[in-house]
Amino acid sequence: MRTLTVTLGPDAPARLDRALAAAVPDEAGLSRSQIARLIAAGHVARGDSALRTASARVTPGEVLTLTLPDPAPLETEAQAIPLRVVYEDAALIVVDKPAGMVVHPAAGSPDGTLVNALLAHCAGTLSGIGGALRPGIVHRLDKDTSGLLVAAKTDRAHQGLAAQFEARTVRRHYLAVCHGVPDPASARLRGVAGVTWEGGEVLVIRAPLGRHRTDRQRQAVIEGGRPAVTRVRVLETFDGAALVECRLETGRTHQIRVHLAHAGHALVGDPVYGGRRRLPARAPGAAAAAGFTRQALHAASLGFTHPETGAAMDFAAPPPDDLFQLVAALRG
Repeated sequence: MRTLTVTLGPDAPARLDRALAAAVPDEAGLSRSQIARLIAAGHVARGDSALRTASARVTPGEVLTLTLPDPAPLETEAQAIPLRVVYEDAALIVVDKPAGMVVHPAAGSPDGTLVNALLAHCAGTLSGIGGALRPGIVHRLDKDTSGLLVAAKTDRAHQGLAAQFEARTVRRHYLAVCHGVPDPASARLRGVAGVTWEGGEVLVIRAPLGRHRTDRQRQAVIEGGRPAVTRVRVLETFDGAALVECRLETGRTHQIRVHLAHAGHALVGDPVYGGRRRLPARAPGAAAAAGFTRQALHAASLGFTHPETGAAMDFAAPPPDDLFQLVAALRG
């Protein structure tokens, strides 16, 4: 058995299950149903007292301890899938994930995932903390988001990296192409809840995220959701679109995609949150944007402190060809 310590945030709901759903870091890989099972089994405690009911009352700032079962024996198959390895040592590995690759096995993607490839490449040296389906996985990228991802090869590295993600000290920035051009002078943007500007040039989106109320496969901006903050800076403008840099203060599922759509600047090619938006027919690159079949999002840089040596680690990955060609077409 292993433990996870969670401190409830200042806006934590009063119910135990809802408070934990908001406070448990995404990297822990715990769904709401798993949290409910832990509560029912007496594996959630306040001090020395187990909290066994989902409706137990909790308050902001409380520290709760979750006791997690040991990972099940690994059954995921190792597959010799080529990997773009950016860095590797005995403790961790940094890869440049291509768009189209799922990070870990799930019901609809039992194999061909990054985990399958890592199992073959690392020859059984991945951390077991992620469990049977997520060995070594500390954070995730969406299937159709390309770019940098770090995985842990030892349990010590896994715990150290997970702590940095939870403390929000990991440095991540993404490149994206969005519809429209975010503009500080926009009256419309000033009326969007949670949207502000820093220094007149950085769009800040502070909007809580949670599961969509009717479509459980989607995320949405909802009251009482997990706190989420994204900073967006325009790098280049086009006719009807912009190349932007996004920096994450938090790392919620689909965060950049949902936040930019909330601000009225959905990502080009996003099949879930982009709706039916199109560039003006006259715009250079309109055809290329219409034919772009994934969200135009790339994890371009990743920085953290090495969990075993304490060294500062910073990595960068250029955009893949499809995103490079999209930007080139938009430039005309």
